[in-house]
Amino acid sequence: MTEKERMLSGNLYVAADNELRKMSTRSRALLDAFNTTSFADFEKRQEILCELFGKVGNNAHVNKPFYCDYGAHIEVGDNFYANFDCIILDVNKVIIGNNVMFAPRVCIYTAGHPIDKDVRNEQLEFGKAVRIGNDVWIGGNVVINPGVTIGDNVVIGSGSVVTKDIPSNVIAYGNPCKVYRKITEEDTIYWNKEREKYYHTKK
Repeated sequence: MTEKERMLSGNLYVAADNELRKMSTRSRALLDAFNTTSFADFEKRQEILCELFGKVGNNAHVNKPFYCDYGAHIEVGDNFYANFDCIILDVNKVIIGNNVMFAPRVCIYTAGHPIDKDVRNEQLEFGKAVRIGNDVWIGGNVVINPGVTIGDNVVIGSGSVVTKDIPSNVIAYGNPCKVYRKITEEDTIYWNKEREKYYHTKK
């Protein structure tokens, strides 16, 4: 088993490996190019993003600056949006669905390190995949920890630290992040009325 295979399987691995170093060097070069583009050069950033990520859906947009480990293990669906200062440590898979929005400074960490100091000091580490469903809005300065799955139609409040799975159709926030309430028909009615007001005032 190669170190990359160990890494993606969630087992202990050593990052100081030739294959992983080459992947890291490649991603750093692409990130340098991405983060030094002019503000108006959306086309160039999109081109780099498609080369950097493992999968990019339609109408995906990432603001600079953006940082990641390898990029190749990140998959985003249609209409993905990440605001400024997003960080994704993708030593394992990060799978993101359709219609997902990140506020500024959202951080996703798949990387973990052993609690035992002697094992940790041998440069052994591990990664656990993160999965985010469809129609998810994640607030500013949210941290998503290794191994977390977030369901569909979820709102995560700003400043949350997500340490455990979050089910579908809920609002959750806090440190550690916990479910506050379900998203209900009342929410749909309220926001449809607000939308009607918006379009009415545009006439």
